[in-house]
Amino acid sequence: MDDDTPRIQRATLADVETLLEMMLEFNGIEGIPWSAEAARAPLEKLLISAQLGAVGLIFEGDTLRGYCVLTWGYDLEWSGRDAFLTELYLLPEARRRGLGRDVMALIEALAIERGARALHLVVRPDNEGAVRLYRSAGFQTSPRLFMTKALPRD
Repeated sequence: MDDDTPRIQRATLADVETLLEMMLEFNGIEGIPWSAEAARAPLEKLLISAQLGAVGLIFEGDTLRGYCVLTWGYDLEWSGRDAFLTELYLLPEARRRGLGRDVMALIEALAIERGARALHLVVRPDNEGAVRLYRSAGFQTSPRLFMTKALPRD
């Protein structure tokens, strides 16, 4: 590809090692306990099941710039499918130059194309750059408190 137009390319099983490397960096920055060994099988499952969501590699031209993970939900409040941007990671050299805004527009278009009526994400309040990016993309804080309970695994 000759130009540097940002694009998101659907990741495949052939991309697992590349994704795991970037995920290690992402989770380290976010302070999330993480291991490639534990993440491999769920990542592979997501890569082969479009019903669960989509993993995208972010490119400018032929240059890999990061990745994103979008998963699907279903909510009566939104009258159907909604989407959750669970991970967005740009390599350090790709940050703070407008790529994030372009990528957010691409993610939103993908969610709409797949029938989502809302797009959700979670961001650390102290990640000021990310908060600014998401606000500039039209995201608002919710009046509801987001809560999580880890459930037992088989």
